[in-house]
Amino acid sequence: MMTKQTLTEEEVAMLNSKQGLYALLRNKNTDISKALEETKYAFNLRNQQEELIKLQHWVIKENKKVVVLFEGRDAAGKGGAIRRITQHINPRHFKIVALNIPTSDERHQWFFQRYINELPKPGEIVFFDRSWYNRAVVEPVNGFCTETEYNTFMSQVNNFEKMLTQSDTYLIKFYFSISKQEQARRFKEIKNSPLKQWKMTPVDEKAQALWDEYTAYKTKMFAETDTEHAPWNIIDANKKSTARLEAISHILKSIPYK
Repeated sequence: MMTKQTLTEEEVAMLNSKQGLYALLRNKNTDISKALEETKYAFNLRNQQEELIKLQHWVIKENKKVVVLFEGRDAAGKGGAIRRITQHINPRHFKIVALNIPTSDERHQWFFQRYINELPKPGEIVFFDRSWYNRAVVEPVNGFCTETEYNTFMSQVNNFEKMLTQSDTYLIKFYFSISKQEQARRFKEIKNSPLKQWKMTPVDEKAQALWDEYTAYKTKMFAETDTEHAPWNIIDANKKSTARLEAISHILKSIPYK
């Protein structure tokens, strides 16, 4: 038996919009509640993206520097969030950094050196799709660094970030948190999609088996690097749309743009 759903005038107007009609018609079985949820997300995202344009304009005009770090387990939705954040802002004044495995020369440099090379110039925003915090979790879990290298990083990172913030740089740190079950579901979806299969890496393949090890290092990372000058912002990322809106909202609240 179908239950009658009462919609407000605003909700009816949303469903009659281009986004609403697309949400209603793209599936054979029309689900008004789901279509309305998708439409509200599209409207909220659009509004926040308009604010991001204003924020970027202020960053450019005032010669400010902004660094946003995206950390989290594999398949947590970091890349998707970055794409929505950068979708409409000026590409000449931001960059997305997702560094590859260090070269031979980089392995013999100070660990932070290659990240310093990617920091923003005045008037620029830099988004790190994984950052120097690889050394806090991913590298020790997978044996990509020594215990000494890990301990050295942990002893230096807070001072490094303090130097950043003291040099008139806004630093925002996100951790996208998902459940073990949700990660398994997303891995299955990726493996079954011809368009997404390239995303699976050997590290991803071991992520479920190493879940508890990741948790232990993640917990230590939060305990030791959640500082007053560079706090962690933990986002529940089990629902991608909600996580994206929350991340954008936090960026807008963290930077005093006019």
